[in-house]
Amino acid sequence: MVRPTKKRRVANIPDVKFFKPAGIRKRDLEEVVLSLEEVEAIRLKDNEGLTQQEAADKMEVSRPTFQRILTKARQKIADALLVGKALKFKGGDYDFKPRCPECGQDVKSKGRNRKRGKAEDCPECRE
Repeated sequence: MVRPTKKRRVANIPDVKFFKPAGIRKRDLEEVVLSLEEVEAIRLKDNEGLTQQEAADKMEVSRPTFQRILTKARQKIADALLVGKALKFKGGDYDFKPRCPECGQDVKSKGRNRKRGKAEDCPECRE
């Protein structure tokens, strides 16, 4: 029997969900789909500059699992950039739990359209 996949913690869902090469119509492009946990791994490691262990802890996965997610995401991005494919952010096996950008505390998401934690929603920063 296959072990069920543990959901990865995603604290930030990007507003932009699609990128395409300039000068090529969308209907003429192949798409590469990045799951939201792959986007989160890229954000934590490459954008925020965290170590793999720090990023893995934030996503609530082991370091080897984080490495596999990151490697897969980078391969997909390289394929899209070098071959001229569109990148689409969609799906995955994750739990959305936003964090305050100021202090890093968990923030309760208010409604479906709430994408990011904000300092005014944070129990620590609000005081």
